[in-house]
Amino acid sequence: MTTPAPISPPFVSDDYAQQQEITRLCIHAALLLLQYGAESTLIDQIAVRLGRALGMDSVECALTPNAIVITTRRGNQCITTTRKNFDKGINMSVITAVQHIVLDAEDGLYSVQEVRERLDAVKPEKYNRYFVVFMVGLSCASFAHLSGGDPLICFITFIASACGMWVRQSLSARHYNPAVVFAVTAFVASMVSGTALKFGWGAHPEIATAASVLLLVPGVPLINSLADMLKGHVNMGMSRWAVATLLTFSTCLGIVLALSLLNVSAWD
Repeated sequence: MTTPAPISPPFVSDDYAQQQEITRLCIHAALLLLQYGAESTLIDQIAVRLGRALGMDSVECALTPNAIVITTRRGNQCITTTRKNFDKGINMSVITAVQHIVLDAEDGLYSVQEVRERLDAVKPEKYNRYFVVFMVGLSCASFAHLSGGDPLICFITFIASACGMWVRQSLSARHYNPAVVFAVTAFVASMVSGTALKFGWGAHPEIATAASVLLLVPGVPLINSLADMLKGHVNMGMSRWAVATLLTFSTCLGIVLALSLLNVSAWD
């Protein structure tokens, strides 16, 4: 019995292999932007600009809430690739780093390999955990002061929001669902600040309850949703608006549960 000859792999030209690599770079850059909170127009523009800077005739980018599809064309040859999206929170350092890489590639400072190395080196920069807790508490206390709260109310707001931020960080690090994270965080912050409302501490205790949960306002998703819909990315805008609405609803649930357990049924 004769052994069949092994089937040789199809021949891949250098041009095709290079276009494959450029396509991967385009979708890698776009995926980083989508994962860390960039608006859809910026994601589309960055993918197109990077592809053209590296020699592509055109780049087409299709965005969905859960995936990115990119097609590059050079001459009569097209390559399409898809990547699944996993949300990783808001981080402007990643978005800025990717934009700088694309700008340098457009100026001809980077080769394809150098772009790959720099995109692989992009990592989210994070502040010290306790510094973030302190600054969030301070910012919410400042809002309480601007709303007319006295020093005691500002202090209670600081403690409540700092506790809430610590809980939020702990749950997020364990990869809990964002809706659960927001609900539990709102519950903890409202339980702490609600004591002022229950026992009548300070001149306006309701200010502490309102200001202590301001750290949960989904500002970036709401702004991005409006920007996406105004710039023609309606599906992405509606998706982001739905996520922001869900997070707001979860926050409300946490607040209502905390005030119910404290037996506080009115603001005054």
